[in-house]
Amino acid sequence: MHIIYHCVGGTHSSAIASAVHLCILPRNRVATDREILSIPYYDNISVEQYGRIIHRGIDEYGNNIYTLSRQFSGNIIIRALKDLSLILAKDETRMVFVNVSPAVNTIMKIGGFLSRKLHMVTLGRPIVLWGSRRAYMDIVGIVNRTREKVQLKQNP
Repeated sequence: MHIIYHCVGGTHSSAIASAVHLCILPRNRVATDREILSIPYYDNISVEQYGRIIHRGIDEYGNNIYTLSRQFSGNIIIRALKDLSLILAKDETRMVFVNVSPAVNTIMKIGGFLSRKLHMVTLGRPIVLWGSRRAYMDIVGIVNRTREKVQLKQNP
């Protein structure tokens, strides 16, 4: 199975979600600043990586975990990827697309904008980190629901 966590920037909420899924970050409590910042791809994506599906690892069940920065074209991109998976694999059930954006709060948006768009990392990163910690358990909830959904698909 291929699980793609996606959001606008691909570097905050989806990065945390992929790390939680891969058991790099905890699921039973809010991660510390240090733990979140230890993810090499947190708040660290280039313009060249927008729209690219980036492999982040393989979970304990052999599922491939990815992140995607889809910018503001989420519905169009995900629809195209689902169609592509049907064309190539004849089976869209092998791919799961997980929108992490519902967990993103205003603080994350402001900090992410400052850090990634305006390149004011020194100012933006602490703000987006603070917002990420506030949204953390919502992100964990999305990951937990995804893991349950995938398990049901694999073990009907």
